[in-house]
Amino acid sequence: MNHRTIAATLCLAISATAVTHAAVPTDTMMNEQVESYDWVLPHADFVRREVMIPMRDGTKLYTVIVFRKGTQDAPILLSRTPYNAQRMTTRNRSQKIEEILPVMDKEFVNDGYIRVYQDVRGLDRSEGEYVMNRPLRGPLNPTEVDHATDAYDTIDWLVKNVKESNGKVGITGSSYLGFTSLMALVDPHPALKAAVPQSPMVDGWMGDDWFHNGAFRTFGFDYDLGQTVKEGGGAVPKGTGDEYTAYLEAVSAMEYAKAYGLLKLPVVRKMLEHPMYDAWWQGQAVDKLLAKRKLTVPTMLVVGQWDQEDSYGAPAVYKALEPQDTNNDMVSLVIGPWRHSQVNYEGRELGPLKFEGDTALQFRQRWMKPFLDCHLKTDAPKCDTPPVLTYATGSDHWEVAQKWPDGNYKPLYLAGNFDLSWSKPAEGSDSYVSDPAKPVPMLPRPIHMEGDEWREWLVHDQRFVDGRPDVLSYTSGVLDKPVHIKGAPRVDLRAATTGRDSDYVVKLIDVYPEENSADPTMAGYQLALGIEIFRGRYVHGFSSPAPLEPGKTYAFKWSLPNVDHVFLPGHRIMVQVQSTLFPLYDRNPQSWVPSIMEAMPKDYVKATETVHYGGDAASAVWLPIAED
Repeated sequence: MNHRTIAATLCLAISATAVTHAAVPTDTMMNEQVESYDWVLPHADFVRREVMIPMRDGTKLYTVIVFRKGTQDAPILLSRTPYNAQRMTTRNRSQKIEEILPVMDKEFVNDGYIRVYQDVRGLDRSEGEYVMNRPLRGPLNPTEVDHATDAYDTIDWLVKNVKESNGKVGITGSSYLGFTSLMALVDPHPALKAAVPQSPMVDGWMGDDWFHNGAFRTFGFDYDLGQTVKEGGGAVPKGTGDEYTAYLEAVSAMEYAKAYGLLKLPVVRKMLEHPMYDAWWQGQAVDKLLAKRKLTVPTMLVVGQWDQEDSYGAPAVYKALEPQDTNNDMVSLVIGPWRHSQVNYEGRELGPLKFEGDTALQFRQRWMKPFLDCHLKTDAPKCDTPPVLTYATGSDHWEVAQKWPDGNYKPLYLAGNFDLSWSKPAEGSDSYVSDPAKPVPMLPRPIHMEGDEWREWLVHDQRFVDGRPDVLSYTSGVLDKPVHIKGAPRVDLRAATTGRDSDYVVKLIDVYPEENSADPTMAGYQLALGIEIFRGRYVHGFSSPAPLEPGKTYAFKWSLPNVDHVFLPGHRIMVQVQSTLFPLYDRNPQSWVPSIMEAMPKDYVKATETVHYGGDAASAVWLPIAED
């Protein structure tokens, strides 16, 4: 047989085989689902393990351990989350470690860190029962477990079972993860060597998520529904309309909760049952818990200057712990030019503000990672952590300080003709009518407290309310030299009301020049540096609400958020005073009711608010002025 015959025979055979296979019938009723698919393939550059770590009460917590292949003698960086550890470690289903983890993890896993995420007790794939911000075991928690014990047991398991580690653990995370990071400092495991709590939830009544100085923050309802419902959770089903209208029509927090079926949620009932700063709130304030213990773990506290959710917590913990830090090397404070949690994303801008480069990346690379390296690495480099690190907005650069606040307080007085004065002015007063039926909006309407609108609302141009008859705006002359403030401005507002209760909102604002050719979008811009509220019934103490005496002048004192800012020459300083900031805060009915949460339509009344200046009733904002 010649080669042509052989080739022809082979072709016939192949064709016959093909026809034979094509003729085999396909079983169309065969179950085509398979049990599982391991998306981490052999050529992946990382190892990803899922484990269930047992706690002391037998509950097992779902934990994901991720590190680059070949990692040895490595520090562990832990985050304990209510936001789904599985999802947080599969940002993309990639075979590259940088792609599957959050952006902030890149610098760490590329330098040999082991990254660990864990679902907190009772959420997602972890066993057990979930309690929002579970209090420390004790009077408010009769069980034997809390976030402190769960962190301890987790760290104990990790250092004993992750053979690639060097036995040293750090903990970090923002918001709720900042809270769990702080709780790990209560009776900490010996292997816990460093902590970086970011924008931590610390005191939900004084100034974090749920209340600010007694005024209830309504957006918490959406968070509660999304966080505590297994099926059907998410945002409150009020549609896509103006939230200003939705909350106004609901009348009060209680009626809103009733209208949307939220009283089924234990956490909502707790909020409604505890409108004042009682033992329930005080007993779970993390700054108070930590102040009673000796700090043994080096801690770097981080917050954004325009944190719209948890501006209070990090500075409060710093204030509580700093007296223990006799060598100025155990607790440090970082304030960046960020919104809530922006430290873990890109930090080049916030709304209309542009900064000198990616400030969040700068912080992570220059300060956060070296801080963790020096405490966690084997043969660690020497620590050189700034006691205080802040970003000076206005002049746009990082600054190191030895203490905080880093300025000397000087009063900037409200004065006649709606001026601001560095010296006490002549006596006088200004008045406005506060109408709960027409509250001052937090943003131009329609309002949707979500997305960028929510994330960036604190830097919105305040001209949209300047000139309203129920907003008083006091403005300085044009500055001929810079005014640099470093600390939390303090409000001393001397005011009276014709009602029996009232809220007061004060805004500290940087007014840009009307002509600004370098950046026309900022011409005349009114940039808020701090916005904070005070509920008048608490003027005698946050745990002892009482009606106000109509016509009597009271000294309402509270603080604005911490800030490092330079008012530049050519700018002006403004202070705005108003009585509503809606719908972020529930409305004060301005009559006396035992609980504003349960106010009814008849309780809401107009009131005339009078702000005094000069003499013995000199209203002022005390600015922490730095000596540059």
